[in-house]
Amino acid sequence: MFEVGEYIIYGNIGVCKITDIKEMAPPGTKTNKLYYALDPVYDKGRMVYTPVDNEKVLIRKIVTAKEADELISRVKEIDILQIKDEKLREEKYKEAMRTCNCEEWIRIIKTLYLRSKSRQAEGKKITSSDARYLHLAEENLYGELSIALKMPKEEVEQFICKRVESKE
Repeated sequence: MFEVGEYIIYGNIGVCKITDIKEMAPPGTKTNKLYYALDPVYDKGRMVYTPVDNEKVLIRKIVTAKEADELISRVKEIDILQIKDEKLREEKYKEAMRTCNCEEWIRIIKTLYLRSKSRQAEGKKITSSDARYLHLAEENLYGELSIALKMPKEEVEQFICKRVESKE
């Protein structure tokens, strides 16, 4: 169980701070259950309530600063997604996003960055599906690393790029 004040990843909502843990009766029942009150860090004004024992949505602690640092040092080693069948492309992106795993988000970002460059070279634009998943992966990754590394979210991408370039 998580504690009040902890930062967690809550499914596709992303980084949330636990503001309270309290008993509530789920809609349509009279029995109380324990719920987390979650404040999505990058969606101000929104509160989310989820059962402590929720098994439908992935809930995990955010990475530590040390884990974030190790992850960034391995960015170059993380393989891109190999997707031969165009019809399966979006499904692969969805699967990777559902894991709520930083390494998978990096895999998507790298894959879509290279795919975008390739399409530009052919005089084509990035597809709307690719743009959507690139944005989702970046928002999730940079949001989590921002909290772990105690830096503004807007600076995370540049920080990663500088670290990767300095290792070359």
